[in-house]
Amino acid sequence: MSKSIPDFSFETAAHDRGFLRIAGVDEVGRGPLSGPVTAAAVVLDPSNIPEGMNDSKALSVKKREALFDLIMTAADVSIAHATVEEIDEMNILRASHVAMVRAIEGLATAPDHVLIDGNMVPRGLTLSSETIIKGDAKSLSISAASIVAKITRDRIMVDLAQQYPGYGWETNAGYPSKSHRLALQNLGVTPHHRRSFKPVHNILYQQKNVSD
Repeated sequence: MSKSIPDFSFETAAHDRGFLRIAGVDEVGRGPLSGPVTAAAVVLDPSNIPEGMNDSKALSVKKREALFDLIMTAADVSIAHATVEEIDEMNILRASHVAMVRAIEGLATAPDHVLIDGNMVPRGLTLSSETIIKGDAKSLSISAASIVAKITRDRIMVDLAQQYPGYGWETNAGYPSKSHRLALQNLGVTPHHRRSFKPVHNILYQQKNVSD
């Protein structure tokens, strides 16, 4: 079975229904133990779509970087985040939806219709929208958003890794790799760790018991 390559059919169908400005939205960073959740909203110019787009996970770093630059130049792009504090306060699903809505609201011109990766419309989104499961592998607009969100978040984690060395964020992007979990045990919890996530919570709980 060949992997699907994203195309412009969802955008064309929406256009045929009378929507003129169609945005694709995706988020990255639900699974990591540290760092923000990052969302991007992208409105592609149908006459200037960068070649070779795909789900960001299916692309090499080099290809993603090149496409990121092309998308930023050729499309209307907005990037937004929900912080670690917000993730702990509201939960990761809600925080990722908040980041998505912020990204959509940040576009230079509001879209008429939004294509959303996943199966849930974010609460608070009042625009016309539709959800597409595995949308980053089906819709070029969502694919573009996934690439922008991933590159942006990876760069944030590389910066944070310089401030907090030892956790391997420059390579694991905050995901719970073996070395990251080990560093949590040995180095402790940073202000950028999500305290509501079990591996982090458990370490804080152990420390509390030791110090009580």
